Amino acid sequence: STGAVKMQPKAEELKFVTKNDGYVHIHPSSVNYQTRHFESPYLVYHEKMKTSRVFIRDCSMVSVYPLVLLGGGQVHIQLLKGDFVISLDDGWIRFVAASHQVAELVKELRCELDQLLQDKIKNPSMDLCVCPRGSRIIGMIVKLVTTQ
Repeated sequence: STGAVKMQPKAEELKFVTKNDGYVHIHPSSVNYQTRHFESPYLVYHEKMKTSRVFIRDCSMVSVYPLVLLGGGQVHIQLLKGDFVISLDDGWIRFVAASHQVAELVKELRCELDQLLQDKIKNPSMDLCVCPRGSRIIGMIVKLVTTQ
């Protein structure tokens, strides 16, 4: 039989897109430089530099739920072409939710987590694992992220 087999890109061919810089590449000195496939298309990074092109270093792959729950900006839900879309960062990052109920639950969990973190900032001695509300929220996030 004959046919074509899709090959993973070479390390120097792999590129990502940022809101402000367009395409960026993983720096050759980065631990992830030789990684040719990521399970999620999203990376977080610590350092960005421009030489012959824009590079990122100190990067890690991040999946959808941690990005939605811990990412910056507000979470918005809208109906687009029959799909419920969860958006972050003024719509630049978007995910399709399985249903409106899932989208609303994720948004509510994010609001609860934000409020819990505000409470912790106001009262640093509060133990989130002992506090009934805190332990429920953290337990739900751990379950959601580990069973994704």
